[in-house]
Amino acid sequence: MTAQTYVPSLLSRAGAVSALTLAAVTGTMLVPGAASEAQAAPHSAKALKVAASKRGSPYKYGATGPYRFDCSGLTLYSFKKAGKRLARTAQAQYNQTRHISASSRRQGDLVFFHYGRSVYHVGIYAGRGKIWHSPKTGSLVRLEKIWSKKVWYGRVR
Repeated sequence: MTAQTYVPSLLSRAGAVSALTLAAVTGTMLVPGAASEAQAAPHSAKALKVAASKRGSPYKYGATGPYRFDCSGLTLYSFKKAGKRLARTAQAQYNQTRHISASSRRQGDLVFFHYGRSVYHVGIYAGRGKIWHSPKTGSLVRLEKIWSKKVWYGRVR
């Protein structure tokens, strides 16, 4: 019997069952939104690994890999390899993601640098205040500390 068929039978037998009781019995939590968050985590983790594997790749404006990247090209390529589609530009990627607070950020989330309402740069959050990104002409893909307080965070759905 799968958890999908087991849980409804538990509910019908027991009446109202708390989420904690269900978690104890089935090993899962049935919380609104939890499934989509849980499904997003493997994609984000894989995208982070892909971005890290591109360390040292040169920046090239408009490039989307596999050997050269601009900032949004690196995020697009990394998430594509992880099975998710992203828009091409940093601004469009920001518009496509679920916006989250800094306190909710996790490894694999996108970090958007902005001026006013306009996003001008994107990287993949690596944890400990650092991102993987392709910074600018003449530089290489690298891990770097977030240098600005003017950032927004987005989670790829």
